[in-house]
This record gives sequence, structure tokens and C-alpha cells, in this order.
Amino acid sequence: QVQLVESGGGLVQPGGSLRLSCAASGIIFRIYTMGWYRQAPGKQRELVARITNGGSIYYADSVKGRFTISRDNAKNTVYLQMNSLKPEDTAVYYCKANYYDMGYWGKGTLVTVSS
Repeated sequence: QVQLVESGGGLVQPGGSLRLSCAASGIIFRIYTMGWYRQAPGKQRELVARITNGGSIYYADSVKGRFTISRDNAKNTVYLQMNSLKPEDTAVYYCKANYYDMGYWGKGTLVTVSS
């Protein structure tokens, strides 16, 4: 049974930082491309950052220079370090694992950026 469990969300003030984690089980983690997506109220889910099994990284323009994605294959975990947070970063953040046509989602963790 595949499970992706996100953690690390919460309430943070503008300019603050959070580190999200996504722990995977039931998959051969090291071969999967791992992504972080987010969905704000009333908006479509969007890709925030992605890291391939070879370590290639993509960031959405809106988070470049502020967010950092990384993975630890020994711990079957992918991370999203979020700095200089803005109110517009408020959303539910989801982890996704992809390998060819196989894709799995976590249930999400809420990030709220507000003073």
C-alpha cells in the first residue's frame, strides 16, 4: 500500500519560514520523481517544485529563490524549505510521486501565511 504523508505545515507570519516533509512508503522511492504542489482556496492545484530521481530540479517562477526542494533517498523523504513566505503562499501543499504513468498523492498539509 502506497502512502505519502506530508507534515510541517502551520501558521507563519509573512517573511517567515517553514520546512515541509513528505515521507513515502510502499514505493521504490529512489526511482520516483517527487513533486510539491499547492492549491489555494478557489484556485487550481499548481506545481511548486519537482525533483527527479537523478536530482534535476524545477521551480515555479513564483517561488524561485525562496523555496528549496530536496530529497533523502535513505529516508524515503522529500522536503520543501520555504523562506520569505508571502500571504499568497497560503495553500494546502501536496506531495506527489511519479514514475512513468504511475502517480500517487498525499493528503496535504495546510500552510497559512498571515500576520
